Amino acid sequence: MGRALVTDRQGNLPADTTSFVGRKDDLAEVKNLLSKARLVTLTGVGGVGKTRLALRTGNDLRRAFPDGVWLVELADLQNGALVPHTVIEALGVHDETGRDQVDVLIGHLADRQLLLILDNCEHLVEACADLADTLLRAVPGLRVLATSRERLGVNCEHLWPVNPLPLPQTGLPPGEWARSAALTFFGERAAAVLPGFAMTNETQAQITEVCRLLGGIPLAIELSVVQLRVLTLDQLTARLADCYRLPHVRSRGGLPRHQTLHAAVEWSFDLCAPAEQNLWMRASVFAGGFDMSAAERVCSAAGLAADEMLIHLFRLVDKSVLICEPDAEQSRFRLLEPLRQYGMDKLRESGQETEVRRRHRDYYLDLAERSEKEWFGPRQAEMVTRAGLEHANFRAALDFSLASPADAATGLRLAATLWFYWAGCGMLGEGRHWLGRALESTAEPTADRMKALWVNGYIHTLQGEVAAAVSILEECREHASSTGDEVALAYATHRIGCNALVGDDIGYAKSLFEDAQERYRRLDVLDSNVMLAGIELAIASVFLGDLDRAAALCEEACATGQEHGEQWAYAYAIYGLALVTLSRGDLHQAAAYGRQCLRIKRDFKDLLGIVLAIEVLAWTEAAQANWDRAATMLGVAQRIWPSVGFPMFGSKYFGAPHGQCAAQTREALGDREYEAKIAHGQQLTLEEAITYALGEGKTASRPATEPNQPAVLTDREFEVAELIATGLSNKAIAQNLVISQRTAEGHVNRILRKLGFDSRTQVATWITHTSLANERTSNN
Repeated sequence: MGRALVTDRQGNLPADTTSFVGRKDDLAEVKNLLSKARLVTLTGVGGVGKTRLALRTGNDLRRAFPDGVWLVELADLQNGALVPHTVIEALGVHDETGRDQVDVLIGHLADRQLLLILDNCEHLVEACADLADTLLRAVPGLRVLATSRERLGVNCEHLWPVNPLPLPQTGLPPGEWARSAALTFFGERAAAVLPGFAMTNETQAQITEVCRLLGGIPLAIELSVVQLRVLTLDQLTARLADCYRLPHVRSRGGLPRHQTLHAAVEWSFDLCAPAEQNLWMRASVFAGGFDMSAAERVCSAAGLAADEMLIHLFRLVDKSVLICEPDAEQSRFRLLEPLRQYGMDKLRESGQETEVRRRHRDYYLDLAERSEKEWFGPRQAEMVTRAGLEHANFRAALDFSLASPADAATGLRLAATLWFYWAGCGMLGEGRHWLGRALESTAEPTADRMKALWVNGYIHTLQGEVAAAVSILEECREHASSTGDEVALAYATHRIGCNALVGDDIGYAKSLFEDAQERYRRLDVLDSNVMLAGIELAIASVFLGDLDRAAALCEEACATGQEHGEQWAYAYAIYGLALVTLSRGDLHQAAAYGRQCLRIKRDFKDLLGIVLAIEVLAWTEAAQANWDRAATMLGVAQRIWPSVGFPMFGSKYFGAPHGQCAAQTREALGDREYEAKIAHGQQLTLEEAITYALGEGKTASRPATEPNQPAVLTDREFEVAELIATGLSNKAIAQNLVISQRTAEGHVNRILRKLGFDSRTQVATWITHTSLANERTSNN
């Protein structure tokens, strides 16, 4: 079974930013349990501190797990079928094939020793239990630490109940309150809310009573402490006592600790103004956070005007109901999970749930459609970031839509619109999941269904499943022809051509690409897919020996990308130019194009584009007799291809230069050294592999004309110099590196000044000499 590619080896635990009170004994016991048991589940009520204990345990055990401690956050996930996808994402594993995701996980974890923390499993108990059981049976070096309000029910599971913070002992002498974890926690949180707050012997009794009323539950204490901004300690104690004497609190039923937390949250809710209560309820439909624009569209209602939303949001932040997470562009907000669940219960009771969920879905459909348009433009990199931030909300919107026949058509539209995220950002497996569900939920041959079919066919193509892809695309083409849907017919024709190309039917592929191009022109359609049709026609032309036409097509696509600020398809045009220049024997230019393509595809996490660029760079290294680097990069490519599909698509045309490179490199190095270099390449993480292929991590230096001449360019300046050497303008360099044109111009001027050159031509010549010097140094 192939192993998927991983981006990191160390784990992904967040930095510890708050103190750890009253859990030393728990921490020691949980670590001890994990030394004996392979599955430990921390159980307890919401807000009791299960996640904090799990994270501290993971941090303390880092050295015990050579392959890292990994956190998988499940609170925002509502679909149990996506638990394996979520684990794969958390592990930094890249797999763009159609393989079963559990098989991908088993293959990746097979010989690793790591700790997996599954956080907030209670709403997905069955899915989490099935996955944990399967992985633990198949992976000897795996340990799982889960947090859940209830046990997973797996045979090997050991439970550790996380209790509330210990309350002061009866008769505790004055001045010894610090021995109580609950009082210590109260004191720390109060000092954070009210600078200068200090616990005294006089206030100890009142604080003890507050902690007793709150049952020692950390979240309940935090929510109540916030009220000290407007209440005295006397008032806080009195109001809490009144709240807990209410009949509906005493008679609610269930465990006392559940009652206590619910009462504390309910009291916090009651202390909010009506508009704040309404916002709390309506914000509970968001998953994974939201920004101001989303709140205005989804949460506005009678008494909760959109233009007053910011005021109410920050009032809830002040009350510790919402958490504000500053972002580079704008602040994002989120509800802690117990508060989100409470808000959802209140929203459901109010009868507004369906209406607000539909508004949420419509907002994210609109966002997806705007992002799809902006994908073909200078904000493409922003769309990658934005889609990643809103991943959980897109999932929630799709789940809502596909759960009801009345909304299934809208879910289909959303799943198809997100093609740029599925195909452009390395989310093929999840895209296929949603498209499959959406197509099963609808049958009408609408334009949205036609689009979903060609997108699904495209994803199957990218995953190397040619037969299935052609079947889906032919269905699309047949329905599109019968309904007169010329747009879907153009896309389907184009994508069938892709399958013919990788299937080595080059003549047929060429005719289909030309047909698709003509259809796109008649429809006056221009986007990333249209650019790809020209690029793929260029690759077919390379295979047919028509290098002039291939170069012209790639240059046309590059010009389109530069004009519109498009980078994703533009990088494939650069790859096409690399094939052309390699075929013409211009090794230096082919390598420069390969590096340029690789840099762009790294930003998009486009594994196919990454491995194609690394292949080209390996071929250029071999052609220059840099055998060690060629073999290492072939090893990198060997490791990546199983996560994409068949190596070089299983195509004799795509695979010919790879085979020639491998044979020549093996002959030059000998079997033993060749296999050692291949193994080295296979051991690199994705980022290490990219860094190696780009030759990064070294400071560039001008070839010495005088003894002891120092290095003169930074890594970024050297990167800009390489782009100058490919003939790019300042505007094109800015688009390539996703920086402003002014910044690019500044880099260019500094390079010329530092090197003492007057022209870009001199920079290109210098780059050539520098690259050759670095290669000689590397080989030696």
